[in-house]
Amino acid sequence: MRPPWWQPYYGLPTTLQVVLWALLVVAVLSMLTVVLHATAAARERRRRPRGPVPDEADFLWVLVVPALDEEVTIADSVARLRAVRATHKVVLVVDDGSTDATPQILAGLAGPDLTVLRRDLPNARNGKAAGLDDAWRYVGEHVLASGAHAGFPRDRVVVGVVDADGRLGLDAPAAVAEHLGDPAVGGVQLLVRIYNRSTYLTWAQDVEFSVFGHVFQLGRSWFGTANLGGNGQFNRLSALDSVVVTRDLPLGVDRGPWRDRLTEDQDLGVRLLQAGWQGRQTTRAAVEQQGVPRLGRLYRQRTRWAQGGWQALSLLRGVRRTPGGAVARLDAAVYLLTPLVQLALGLGLVLAVVLVVYRVPLYTRYWPVVVFFVALSFGPGLLGLLARGSGLRGVLGAVLGVLPYTLYSWLVYPVVASGMVRQAVGRTSWAKTARESIRPVPSGATPSGVTPPTRPGPAGAGDGPPGPA
Repeated sequence: MRPPWWQPYYGLPTTLQVVLWALLVVAVLSMLTVVLHATAAARERRRRPRGPVPDEADFLWVLVVPALDEEVTIADSVARLRAVRATHKVVLVVDDGSTDATPQILAGLAGPDLTVLRRDLPNARNGKAAGLDDAWRYVGEHVLASGAHAGFPRDRVVVGVVDADGRLGLDAPAAVAEHLGDPAVGGVQLLVRIYNRSTYLTWAQDVEFSVFGHVFQLGRSWFGTANLGGNGQFNRLSALDSVVVTRDLPLGVDRGPWRDRLTEDQDLGVRLLQAGWQGRQTTRAAVEQQGVPRLGRLYRQRTRWAQGGWQALSLLRGVRRTPGGAVARLDAAVYLLTPLVQLALGLGLVLAVVLVVYRVPLYTRYWPVVVFFVALSFGPGLLGLLARGSGLRGVLGAVLGVLPYTLYSWLVYPVVASGMVRQAVGRTSWAKTARESIRPVPSGATPSGVTPPTRPGPAGAGDGPPGPA
């Protein structure tokens, strides 16, 4: 007697069937969240601004660059920040005790439009959060205390964080300002792209960031729960003030908004939401950064990020304070539960491979079951790739890219397990990811895949359609 087609695990031990069905439910729910975010992202692109749209000239833009041994990229980054179009702008580089040529390079770049905040041992080299907290303090005690920007209202001061390998879009302030007309918005995240996307690994990282921005982040932006990345985050100074803490801080810091976390950007973004602020994502401007071209380095980087995700689970108890209603709170909870979901999906993949290797007979020959499992495996990647592109070129790119991108995405499964183990045993020390030598490009170049910002007309507009894949 043949079993029903809808029993793919028929014949396996009962306990294993229960486990596999539970993992299947997680996979289906994960697929549904992709559809939900893609739908919300489409709505966000059509969002109409409420009230007057502010101009970038209404704000003071403080562009902060954390720099630790960045001799390879710092000159390129500073040159680009100097070219960014902002009426009121401060470029603040935090030299976190660099021992390479970074201090000498910065000295050679000296000018009235560049401020270098030098940190020395023992306070230096204690993590990115420490440097950002020092920058926050410096803005309040120096930038706003005297000089051309004295007395600027703190809710009109926007602190942007750009990594030392970052290439900020020239019109980023204008794109961010469009969202800050809503006083409830505390932070805006730019689209992140990879500029050295000439190899398989770096291409896949570019696709990954693009899908994350165009689908998940833009979808969360509709709910007001878009989070912050370590590169290209822009926060109101008043929002940062609202999450200042005196505990769990890096060594040498007595108070500040950034806590001592492996993913201090994620931690800050979630706490801003739980303090009552909304988070937005823009795809009208981007920050480009270096991709990691070597698998070993990429594995270490992503393990650190995964461990930061496990650390962030402690923020679950504050989800009820997230503004925006039940859907926004549910989305915020799902976001924090990402490591558990990824662990479950990874376990399901491992079990599937084991069953195939040991030739365990499964009744998956029936076409509805086969189609279903293929859709679960490749559907999320295909939806994400379709969302980041447009027109026939976008569709072709998605079809051709879904297999190699899906294979790359499976890298997350071992790193999330490694991150969990490291967190469980209390290992939190990490080496800095090395930079690759760069070939500077003209400072006026526009990051690829980005729609230049324009002021909305009477019909209004939210984030424009994504650029080409």
